[in-house]
Amino acid sequence: MRLSRFHLSTVKEVPADAEIASHRLMLRTGMIRKLAAGIYTWSPLGLRVLSRVEHVVREEMNRAGALELLMPSVQPRELWEETGRWEKFGGQLLKIRDRKEADYCYGPTHEEVITDYARHELRSYRQLPINFYQIQTKFRDEIRPRFGVMRAREFLMKDAYSFHLTADCLASEYRNMYDTYTRIFTRLGLRFRAVQADTGAIGGNASHEFQVLADSGEDAIAFSTGSDYAANVEMAQARAPDTSRPAPRQSLERVATPTQKTIDEVSAFLAVAPQQCVKTLVVRGNDGLVALCVRGDHEINETKAAKLAELPGALALADEAQIIAATGTTPGFIGPAGLPDTIPVIVDRDAAVLADFVCGGNADGSHYRGANWERDARISRVADIRNVVEGDPSPDGHGTLQIARGIEVGHVFQLGDKYAAALGASVLDDAGKSQVLQMGCYGIGVSRIVAAAIEQNHDAAGIIWPEPMAPWRAVICPINAAQNAQVREQAEQLYGELQARGIDVLLDDRGLRPGPMFADIELIGIPHRIVVSERGLAAGTFEYRRRGDSENLALSREALLERLA
Repeated sequence: MRLSRFHLSTVKEVPADAEIASHRLMLRTGMIRKLAAGIYTWSPLGLRVLSRVEHVVREEMNRAGALELLMPSVQPRELWEETGRWEKFGGQLLKIRDRKEADYCYGPTHEEVITDYARHELRSYRQLPINFYQIQTKFRDEIRPRFGVMRAREFLMKDAYSFHLTADCLASEYRNMYDTYTRIFTRLGLRFRAVQADTGAIGGNASHEFQVLADSGEDAIAFSTGSDYAANVEMAQARAPDTSRPAPRQSLERVATPTQKTIDEVSAFLAVAPQQCVKTLVVRGNDGLVALCVRGDHEINETKAAKLAELPGALALADEAQIIAATGTTPGFIGPAGLPDTIPVIVDRDAAVLADFVCGGNADGSHYRGANWERDARISRVADIRNVVEGDPSPDGHGTLQIARGIEVGHVFQLGDKYAAALGASVLDDAGKSQVLQMGCYGIGVSRIVAAAIEQNHDAAGIIWPEPMAPWRAVICPINAAQNAQVREQAEQLYGELQARGIDVLLDDRGLRPGPMFADIELIGIPHRIVVSERGLAAGTFEYRRRGDSENLALSREALLERLA
């Protein structure tokens, strides 16, 4: 490719709302241009990178035995009502209406469509197992799209769906896809971890996320220092304490805390450590209010709490009026000691082994000191309802937990029969009996991978692409070619030779001075830069630098070709 014939539009300034490196650099390089909130045009440069990612994903999915198809992006309401997700999916579902007033949605995912396809196409167990995939645009109406393509409303996704007769067969394909994803992200040069995850809106029995490690990641992941245990913090188990609860040594005492409501304020005012306090959160349960209690230095885990039998599948805080009506106390002074019997008290395992703790006094402007479970405060039951923290023992008993930030780029699910049962997708088994299909679901955020790679690979000058994702592998930069025929001829000759060897090479023939030319090349992140200059040719060498290195190398033609090979 000759750069003079390519549309490259780099800029120095970017909008103030470009908060993270990938968003800034994708705008500066001209890879993307904003059309509307969370909706972007991919330029020829951006599309080259996106296509590289697609190529690797497609190769590995085909290698794994999956079959590519293409499903409609616009989906009828009736399908989503069969699974109950027309309302349940929430505000992210973009609903549209045609000229006949029929309701549709722009697909955020394709479980309904692929299951409808399967129920009409699959008849016998002999057709199983089978795995269909597509690479297609999705749309989710994010409340606050941000970070460029990292959290866009429109995005490119690879989604795959497998169908099985048995749960064991599903588990086998799940492992196959897990290994396939590992190969994909390894080939793309990403540093990543596979972690246990919540199934979320997709549902199912088990899932793993593939997280690219980056400080700008929105997800927190916990991993063990002594084993391969790793999980999203929302799913990571807090290991039960090894110690039992001590016997009470203090009597219950009400103390005045006129304006102190938070754990930090109360612990400082009463000169006690936060871990000797109990924090109480009052939420809406199935049959009224529920109190959730954790140690003062811990935070309630919303995902874990939402799965409590006492809650309706979601964590919703009780409002102030409800709390006052039930307890006579405003939020900030609520505690487990003396709560009405009508409110179940669910206590985290670490909080349940505390004795002589500080908690809300259930009267405005007061807290209790010397509170103890069973004597002063009821425990309806004990459960793991907190976020893990750095230094916690690993749940598998090996090592301790560390916390890192991650960007989710892939997710695999064992769906079971959730969608097949709802849509009536079944086949005949070897005995002629109808069996509901078992399903797996496997997604990769193709466009998000591009941003995640930049988050991991950049410096002050610009992007440092892993080679499999780079728009070109190498670039030839002739110096003063317009005035020097030998430089021009040698650059053209090298350009042709590299092309003949199958190396995807760019010739920067724009005639720019070295400074601006090198700045553009570093900004867009081409891995190998080759400078052809009068001085180098006189010495029989080319000036070579790998992107990210600080030193130039003077290489002969043979050494250069060997390095690029």
